[in-house]
Amino acid sequence: MSNSNFVPCVSRFHRHGASRSGFSLMELIVVMVIIGLLAGITGVAVRSQLAAAKRNAAKAQIAELVKSIETFYADQGRYPSNEEGLMILRQPTENYPEGFIKKIPVDPWKRPYVYKYPGAEDRFEVVCLGGDGREGGVKEAADIRNE
Repeated sequence: MSNSNFVPCVSRFHRHGASRSGFSLMELIVVMVIIGLLAGITGVAVRSQLAAAKRNAAKAQIAELVKSIETFYADQGRYPSNEEGLMILRQPTENYPEGFIKKIPVDPWKRPYVYKYPGAEDRFEVVCLGGDGREGGVKEAADIRNE
């Protein structure tokens, strides 16, 4: 029993010669937008953490410098002058033949710390000028001073 009118069932994709093996342009655009949003959110979070880490590093370095300045004061009976600055801490003395500090650090933005004697609110000040390298500023650009 043969049926000469039998036509095999062919899907509409195969009828037109196209197959559904890839993604449509709209699907790709949606995925790219989602990836872009996630990357943007992650970038903002990482940037704020990086700024906080730099500020914390500057605070730690300032604390080390303050300790060295106080040791200088205990040994010499005076604070370094503005002319001597922080570099005097590297000079050997009778009691400290290797100086008061091994290396004068630069701030996390690769700039030198500012030393002021007398300080505006304390005996002396050690100041990091923040992200912008200028006095004042807010947030990431705010100055960091010894407490």
